[in-house]
Amino acid sequence: MSRVQLALNVSDVDEAVAFYSKLFNVEPAKRRPGYANFAIADPPLKLVLIETADARGHGTLAGLNHLGIEVESTDEVAAAAARLSAEGLATSTEEATTCCYAVQDKVWVEDPNGAPWEVYTVLADAPAAGTMERSAPTAPACCTSETVIATSAAERACC
Repeated sequence: MSRVQLALNVSDVDEAVAFYSKLFNVEPAKRRPGYANFAIADPPLKLVLIETADARGHGTLAGLNHLGIEVESTDEVAAAAARLSAEGLATSTEEATTCCYAVQDKVWVEDPNGAPWEVYTVLADAPAAGTMERSAPTAPACCTSETVIATSAAERACC
């Protein structure tokens, strides 16, 4: 079996485990002091959490833009939104939004350090990047060179 591994620095491994258990609807495969990993079947992913209080920063500091889970249908996006809301996570939903040269339906959540995650489906290709604004009061347009070098999580939170 092949799968992508994603290793994230987190400031509090217990808080991160609680969040990612809700996001992926699975418990960690391994827990150690300051460490956890998840063997996630759907989507195939090995998620590793490393407690590094000073290394992570808030949001996506250190080059990470955002994280996403691509699903096959709008129904799956809606089901994810309902499940995440029921788990007590704050969600932000976008329908038929043009982002990253695609028309998408999506729901956003943030991990305990503010890193944005989207569960999305691509509805159609788009000839232009689109407005690419995340459904949040302070979210600016993204996928621009200014966004890549921006310092706030909200400014990097899409595409």
